[in-house]
Amino acid sequence: MIKKLKVLKKSTGISPYIWTLLTILPFYFIFHASSTIDVVTGIILTTMFFLFYRIVYTAKGWTIYIWTSLLLSISVTAAYLYSYVYFAFFLSYFIGNIKKLIPFSILYIVQLVLMSSVINLKIFMHDELLFKQLPFVLIIWFGVILLPLTIHNRKERGQLEEKLEDANKRISEFGKLEERQRIARDLHDTLGQKLSLIGLKADLAKKLLNKDPEKARSELKDVQQTARTALNEVRKMVSQMRGIKLKEEMYLVKQILQAADIQFICKEEMNLTNVSSIAENILSMCLKEGVTNIVKHSGATACTVEINETSTEVMLLIKDNGTATVTEKDFSKGHGLVGMRERLEFVNGSLDVATSNGTILKIKVPKDGKQIEKEEFI
Repeated sequence: MIKKLKVLKKSTGISPYIWTLLTILPFYFIFHASSTIDVVTGIILTTMFFLFYRIVYTAKGWTIYIWTSLLLSISVTAAYLYSYVYFAFFLSYFIGNIKKLIPFSILYIVQLVLMSSVINLKIFMHDELLFKQLPFVLIIWFGVILLPLTIHNRKERGQLEEKLEDANKRISEFGKLEERQRIARDLHDTLGQKLSLIGLKADLAKKLLNKDPEKARSELKDVQQTARTALNEVRKMVSQMRGIKLKEEMYLVKQILQAADIQFICKEEMNLTNVSSIAENILSMCLKEGVTNIVKHSGATACTVEINETSTEVMLLIKDNGTATVTEKDFSKGHGLVGMRERLEFVNGSLDVATSNGTILKIKVPKDGKQIEKEEFI
């Protein structure tokens, strides 16, 4: 129970205290009323407001308009009779959480017009109690304008992010399915025929073993040669599966950045020369991990990728203009940086981090990776 309360406190901050204060505050204004009838009326209105406010969250369809109209009536009445304008804050929060644009727009405009009218009327009447709390009244009025729009936009952005995440998952699943189908086709085309041929020739050799031993030996040689050919083709397939071309990864990275509304800037063509497949594979994986971190953590609007080659090594620069900074401490926290460094160390590469109007990842990989590639393949 205590742990749940701690989590709730961390996630909500001071907002529960604000809501509690706004719930109790009406009674302060009610008891400033001049007569007992006004006090009783204020208590009834306050009780009805919170009762209807609870009901409106479970309402559906056109009934939302009825309950919201009642809430607006109570809010305006409380503001006129008791100079209590803080019910508008509750209504602004509810209206901001309405998903559909038309109901949101109608209720937002109606509340804004009504509250602006009653506040201006009370100012025109030189209401003493209103003038005492005028700074807070102005804050509530700005809240009526900005709070619903802020909450509504945040909800829409959250829904779009969920849809984007769902789309990325589907794309990933489709990619895996396509890859499985491709592997199945390749295995069928390369191994299926050769294994069938090996089976037929082995049966033929068995039949000829006593009748024509020389012919049987010839058939067994063909079986041996076919088996070696099939083994070489399988090795070639596995090698191709492990390899990730940098140009292909660059295309996928570009799509990811475009989906995240981040500008993609590439300064060089991805035509590498004399680079081992394992080195290119490592560069491609680091590029993907680096761009994924930018999308998730940086808050950037632009990402620059640059490739520089020398006679002995390739340097990949990934730069963003985000607000997040990466230090050596982050290598112990994750964000994929540990995995990137481990991959690079495997091919005697390096990863350096710099901060200058954003974050710069400087990745270096030696071109010659033949020996490491051979060990990796084994």
